[in-house]
Amino acid sequence: MSGRDILILLFAGVQSLDVTGPLEVFAGAGPSAYHVTTAGPGGAPVRTSSGLTLVPDRDLADVAAPDTVVVPGGEGTREPNPSIVEWLRAHASGARRVVSVCSGAFLLAEAGLLAGRRATSHWRVCDTLARRYPDVTVDPQPIFVRDGSIATSAGVTAGLDLALALVEEDLGRDAALEIARHLVVFLRRPANQTQLSAQLSAQLATRPGLREVQRWIADNPHADLSVTALAQRANLSPRQFARAFAAEVGEPPGRYVGRVRVETARRLLEETDDGVDRIAGRCGYGTAEAMRRAMVRALGVPAAEYRRRF
Repeated sequence: MSGRDILILLFAGVQSLDVTGPLEVFAGAGPSAYHVTTAGPGGAPVRTSSGLTLVPDRDLADVAAPDTVVVPGGEGTREPNPSIVEWLRAHASGARRVVSVCSGAFLLAEAGLLAGRRATSHWRVCDTLARRYPDVTVDPQPIFVRDGSIATSAGVTAGLDLALALVEEDLGRDAALEIARHLVVFLRRPANQTQLSAQLSAQLATRPGLREVQRWIADNPHADLSVTALAQRANLSPRQFARAFAAEVGEPPGRYVGRVRVETARRLLEETDDGVDRIAGRCGYGTAEAMRRAMVRALGVPAAEYRRRF
């Protein structure tokens, strides 16, 4: 294999979207840009975790290292197929890039490719990945991580983000943007964007009054969301509120409010043509500079740069 050949590995129990998501991105660039091949042990059909049967193009044993190897995830990574692991050990070093989607990181780690590297995976399995492979620095937050020639990503849609990033690297922003538009996805979420929103990653408070406060914060990011104001809404003293909120939600109210505001700003930058000053006001920042600093801390990019990427 040569040039910009893409090899996607297949195995029993693979997650079908981890395969087809990146495949559609690379195929969208056209046959002159990439040649995509699938391969699996013995070249035999494999049954995905959803029950779909996929037929590999080739027997993995007959394939040498391509330009880019894509290792998808799925239930089949729980007990790694030895032939997949051995192929990665023997051939991955010859590839320009090796990337994994979701729990495909387990196959890379089992092959020793993540030793001493930073990596991520689906947030549900990051703790297991870290325990099983202590020589890997596992970061459960970002949607994808690049460490040298190896990149790992979170679940399903993060594989699209990573594939689009590779297309942008190879063919330029315009090509990646055209593919993203065709697939009706964003180009592209920053790698260090968190996998879960504040509402999803935080706990839902037990007390009805605190749950109402969580809803109020999400619906009114522009409002006075100080501890004093929120405590009054929950009919608690500021000290009681701060203590109860942290205990039931899993983080202090100030941090929770900050994450909600960043997420709201991000959504408005993506979905509206409002100016940065107006968006800053709608999110409760007061000034565009305050929003810029908040987004740099949370996402690594200022508001203007974030909007340019979409």
